Amino acid sequence: MRLFCTILVLTLCFSKIEGQNATVSERIICSKIVKDAELYAGTLHRIDSFPSKNIKPRPVDIWLPEDYSKEKKYAVLYMHDGQNLFDSTTTWNKQEWKVDEWATKLMRDNKVRDFIVVGVHNIPQIRWQDLFPQKALENINPKIKDSLFDVAKKNNFNVEFNGDNYLKFMVDELKKVIDNVFSTHQDRENTFVAGSSMGGLMSMYAISEYPGVFGGAACLSTHWVGGMPMENNPYPEAIFEYMEANLPKAEHHKLYFDYGNKTLDQHYPKFAPRVDAILRDKGYTDKDFKNLFFEGTDHSENSWNQRFDQPLIFLLGIE
Repeated sequence: MRLFCTILVLTLCFSKIEGQNATVSERIICSKIVKDAELYAGTLHRIDSFPSKNIKPRPVDIWLPEDYSKEKKYAVLYMHDGQNLFDSTTTWNKQEWKVDEWATKLMRDNKVRDFIVVGVHNIPQIRWQDLFPQKALENINPKIKDSLFDVAKKNNFNVEFNGDNYLKFMVDELKKVIDNVFSTHQDRENTFVAGSSMGGLMSMYAISEYPGVFGGAACLSTHWVGGMPMENNPYPEAIFEYMEANLPKAEHHKLYFDYGNKTLDQHYPKFAPRVDAILRDKGYTDKDFKNLFFEGTDHSENSWNQRFDQPLIFLLGIE
C-alpha cells in the first residue's frame, strides 16, 4: 500500500487526571492518504492509531468528497465500524456500506448538503463492550446482571463495558481534531452519527448522552436484543427504559431507525412498536423520526448499502 503522510500538529486538551490540573499536550498524528483504496470517488485519509486516553487506540478513516475545498464548510457524519464503510476488497466479508458511492451521488444531485465522513474502526475483540449503551445496564436487576456476568466470565468473556469512554473519545478527542484539521461546520445542526447493529445502539446512545453535540442519528438494524438472542432477555427492556429517560425530546434532533427480518434482523420487528411509542411520547413526528421496515433484508452490509441513501437524505437533505 502506497501511503503519503501529512503531519498534523494538533493541540488536544485533556481533562483532569488523578486530581491534577488539566494539561495541554501536543500530539503529532500522521494522516495517510490511502492511495490504493478502491473508491467510487473522493479521497480516503487514515490515522493508523488515533491516540486516546479513553479507549484503546485504533485506526480512524476520514473520507473527503471529490471537490473538497478549504474554501467551503462541511457537515460531518461520524460512523462506527469504519473499516467496513468504503472498500469491500479489504473487509472481512468482502462487503461494504458504499458510503462514498451514496455520498457522492447525493451531493452531485444536490439532494444533501456537503459533508465528510469520519469512520472509527472497531476492534473485534472489544466491539460489544465499546458499543453497548453502558448506562442502560443500570436498569437491569442487580441479581440478574450478576448472573449474566458470572456466566460470561466463566466463558472467559470480558464484561468491562466502555461505551461511556468510547463517547468521550468521539466528542472530547476525535471531534476536536476533525474540527481543527478539516473545514467543518462545528455546530449540532451539522454533526451526525450513524451505525448498524451495535453501532445503531451506540448512535442512539451518542445523541442521548450528547444532545448538544449531535443533531441527528441513523441507527440501521439496531441490535435491540443487546447481545446474543436468548429467552428472558433483560437487555431490550433495559435499553428502552434508558431511552424513555434520556433520549432527547423532539425539536432539535432527527432520529432514523430501520430493520429487516432475515438472519439476525429477524429478532427486531417485534420491538418496532415499542420504539415508535417511545419516540411519539417524546414528541417526534414523521418530520423528524423514521422507523422503517425493509422486507426480506438481512443483517449485512449488502442490505445496508441498498438503503443507505434514505438516512443520508433524511438527516442531511437539503430542504
